[in-house]
Amino acid sequence: LTLVEILVFNAPKYYILRDLSSEVMVVNTIHWFRKGLRLHDNPSLKESIQGADTVRCVYILDPWFAGSSNVGINRWRFLLQCLEDLDASLRKLSSRLFVIRGQPTDVFPRLFKEWSITRLSYEYDSEPFGKERDAAIKKLANEAGVEVTVRISHTLYDLDKIIELNGGQSPLTYKRFQTLISRMEAVEMPAETITAEVIGSCVTPLSDDHDEKFGVPSLEELGFDTEGLTSAVWPGGETEALTRLERHLERKAWVANFERPRMNANSLLASPTGLSPYLRFGCLSCRLFYFKLTDLYRKVKKNSSPPLSLYGQLLWREFFYTAATNNPRFDKMEGNPICVQIPWDRNAEALAKWAEGRTGFPWIDAIMTQLRQEGWIHHLARHAVACFLSRGDLWISWEEGMKVFEELLLDADWSVNAGSWMWLSCSSFFQQFFHCYCPVGFGRRTDPNGDYIRRYLPVLRGFPAKYIYDPWNAPESVQKLAKCMLGVHYPKPMVHHAEASRLNIERMKQIYQQLSCYRGLGLLATVPSNANGPGENSASLMALSEGPQDAAACSGMSPGPGFDDTKTRSLKKPPVNECSWEPARPET
Repeated sequence: LTLVEILVFNAPKYYILRDLSSEVMVVNTIHWFRKGLRLHDNPSLKESIQGADTVRCVYILDPWFAGSSNVGINRWRFLLQCLEDLDASLRKLSSRLFVIRGQPTDVFPRLFKEWSITRLSYEYDSEPFGKERDAAIKKLANEAGVEVTVRISHTLYDLDKIIELNGGQSPLTYKRFQTLISRMEAVEMPAETITAEVIGSCVTPLSDDHDEKFGVPSLEELGFDTEGLTSAVWPGGETEALTRLERHLERKAWVANFERPRMNANSLLASPTGLSPYLRFGCLSCRLFYFKLTDLYRKVKKNSSPPLSLYGQLLWREFFYTAATNNPRFDKMEGNPICVQIPWDRNAEALAKWAEGRTGFPWIDAIMTQLRQEGWIHHLARHAVACFLSRGDLWISWEEGMKVFEELLLDADWSVNAGSWMWLSCSSFFQQFFHCYCPVGFGRRTDPNGDYIRRYLPVLRGFPAKYIYDPWNAPESVQKLAKCMLGVHYPKPMVHHAEASRLNIERMKQIYQQLSCYRGLGLLATVPSNANGPGENSASLMALSEGPQDAAACSGMSPGPGFDDTKTRSLKKPPVNECSWEPARPET
């Protein structure tokens, strides 16, 4: 046998003869988009293109996701806009996006054969269900002789290395997390953007009926009724994300000293510099954001090293990802080893009033209305409604609130959403539970004139600022003048806040007193004699930019058999005007 004959005889299936004297390996690649819907900083896509003859960029519309009742129309619209933008960017590179319906485990074996695929690439997914899905796909690829390329680009760090550095356990306090990442290698620079030069001679085979077979579907095709749907406040896509990033950095030059802007009514509205939905869907690389912030800081501060606080939002995201990556029950109370087992009430009617903005508290209802209409609310507004639903007023499980956010919130991310709800409900990442947002006072201090209320609850427009946060205190004459009668045009308050919050603080106190590990830390402070708490000096306790207080986590301990919820029901009623409020640090 000649050398050529030996090579051909022993060659795997992806070798073919172009002529009788040479052999050529044809590399046909699929890049699987999930999150990471971008061409900048996409290392797995870049690596898969290198040396490839063909590349097809695929997005699989998983029926499990498509049919989920927990995905609202605003989130679907944002995703479809991301896909349309990605397809438009690929067109400029003489390529296209292939949108394919089906389960990944059904789709890939068919594509491997139909397209003679030899290489599959995708971005690493750190979340438990994502890791399970990807393991199944990798097994199918290996069985088909398909090489798999996976790279980390949705997080700043390799989360497994953080956990390894912590003795094999996820760090459960932010302070510990900061200590660990300070010992990690520097964040990797973003990968080169995919351009015509990067693609080189690699081509995408396209058919005339591509749009019919593989086009991005419309909302109507997915079964949504779009009549009356207002224009998107947050347009999806990488192009929009990069434009916003530049605006965000320009705004940061306020920023000459990186001071925090003051919180005001305008802070509550969607900003053209907001980035959170784009980070969630991966239209914007967290690493690009990280290094842009670093460069800006060094310009302003003359090459001094930036503090970790500069990256606060990115690092909190990273913290929750790390906490969740090996915990498939992270979004549940039961069976979750880091979650305190709290006997929450079940009240479907109260939950619906909260979710639909019918609580009778204008501040809470305006926030939930904005969330439903636009798909976004300020992080302090999130704190207010989360506290109201759970430990503040309604004593309903954080899991229920998390599901509503999952449906409506554009930037709802499994790890961050669940982690934030556990924290804000004092179920994990421990908080000082005696601090409670007032559904009247907090909003009034943020927006004294009530413009935010009038914008989202036009029924209350006629009320003067004095009564717009507590219209139940308005005399009948004022209600008539405002053309809004309480109990007729706008609901009366569904709960007595001062009584409910005091009751719930006592409930939470009893629960935590049963946790011996919590007692041992000496963190069970005396519940204040009134619900006002310690005042403005504790302002940052609930701000997401600061996050959970640094305390050792109690691993899933339940209150002991001595817990008696009935004791809390005999509490003396506080004065009617008693109302705790808690300002918090503005968004960075």
